Formats: sequence, structure tokens, C-alpha cells
Amino acid sequence: MRAIRCLTLLLALFAPAAFAEGVYQVEMILVRQNAVPAITSQFAPEDWRNAGQPPAEGDMRQPLLNDEVAKLAADPSKYTVLLHKAWQQDAGTVAISDGKEHFGHFPIEGNLNVTEERFIAVDTSFWINQFDGNGSVIQSEQFKQSNNTVKNGELTFLDGGHLALLLKVSKP
Repeated sequence: MRAIRCLTLLLALFAPAAFAEGVYQVEMILVRQNAVPAITSQFAPEDWRNAGQPPAEGDMRQPLLNDEVAKLAADPSKYTVLLHKAWQQDAGTVAISDGKEHFGHFPIEGNLNVTEERFIAVDTSFWINQFDGNGSVIQSEQFKQSNNTVKNGELTFLDGGHLALLLKVSKP
């Protein structure tokens, strides 16, 4: 009988951690802030996916932050919307890309890692690439930010200087 009580106590301690992470609805808007000079970085690495896989076709969602995109696009002297996507993912890393692939690289590529502790934690790394006529990367701009205090369902702004990310992570 004592063993059953101990086992129950152990399960109660570990079960919340096991069920804390789950499925997340993610929507992101990657923006260039035109008033801030662009900073080029090293070329995007060959392993830019960081072990992440793209969301499956069935996990892609219709973006809902269209009003925010319209406000940003209304003043092209201040902002350029580079990417607007929405998807569903499990906790962990997903690889996001946009545009035509050239030798394993895309015009916009990166990864987003979602974990949950007290708040939702995100770690992002994106590259905006320019290609030469042969399809080789000749210039990259990098956006890399982390935030450990993302609140469920709230729009979060991650400022990377000339690049920024509006991110909404919801746990249904």
C-alpha cells in the first residue's frame, strides 16, 4: 500500500511537466524597419534549419493578423513586410522558409523554437538572403532574438534593429 502512495506522489510530481508542452498556434510577421540601416551578417549557415522540419501542409493555418500587416504596409517608408505565416506546431523547432530554393537556401529562411516553462519561451533565428545570377548567396541579413516571457495569445514584438518580428503564440 505504501508503494502505491509513493508511486502516486511521483506521478503527481512529474505529470505536470510531461503535459505542460503541447500544440501551439503560431503566427509571425517578419518586418524590415526601413528607417534603421541594414546590417549584413555572415552568410546563412548550411544547417540553418537547426534540426527543425517545416510545418506539414496540414499544419499551415490562415493568417489572422491581417489588420496589423495592413497598418505596417500603409507606410512603406517605415516598414516592409517580408513574411507573414501561420501554422500549428508541437513544442520544439520548426524551419520556416519562403521563396524559391537555391542550393539549399531560400530568400527568407530560419527557425523558430517554442518551449514552455512558466511562460512560453521562443528562440528565433532568420536570414534574409540575396543571390547572384548563379543562385549562390552573396549577402545575408540576420535576425536573432529570444524571449522567455511570451504570454499565451498575446502579440509580442521582438526588435532586432533593422529587422523585427511580430509573434503570436497561442496554446488552444
